[in-house]
Amino acid sequence: MVKDLYCSFWGDDMRIGELRQATGVDPETIRYYERIGLLPAPVRRANGYRAYGPAHLERLAFIRHCRALDMPLADVQRLLHLLDHPLDDCLDVDRLINTHLAHVQGRLQSLQALARQLEQLRGCCHGRHTTAECGILHELVTAAQGEGCVCHGGSAPNSPEVIEIS
Repeated sequence: MVKDLYCSFWGDDMRIGELRQATGVDPETIRYYERIGLLPAPVRRANGYRAYGPAHLERLAFIRHCRALDMPLADVQRLLHLLDHPLDDCLDVDRLINTHLAHVQGRLQSLQALARQLEQLRGCCHGRHTTAECGILHELVTAAQGEGCVCHGGSAPNSPEVIEIS
């Protein structure tokens, strides 16, 4: 479908700016993908400009979608290799997606733990007062000094002491 839309709009030849317009991928990123082999080198026109075709657009749209799923470039490269070998067993694709899913789930757990820590920290400061009386700043300074802090399992101070930040 992307290829059909491309051909009806640009024909069989487009410059990098047009490829950017069609995919939303920055020209520097497109050139980088070419350098690392994710995107095949386009033919060069007589004037030296790159001439991209429907296959470039389709492949770049695939890469962009994988990157939108937060896949590392090594995984995208592996998927492209598998895509280029349609008779291979798709077990590698399943493994790759399962591994990426486990990674994402682990990151979600880490982000949830971080959110809990920030909520604990936020609970150290209520109302309007000076920054010298701010419980959040007090906890951050305490942690920076190597002492226990509320966001990492320490206990919240009953009344934050006035601190000097230099």
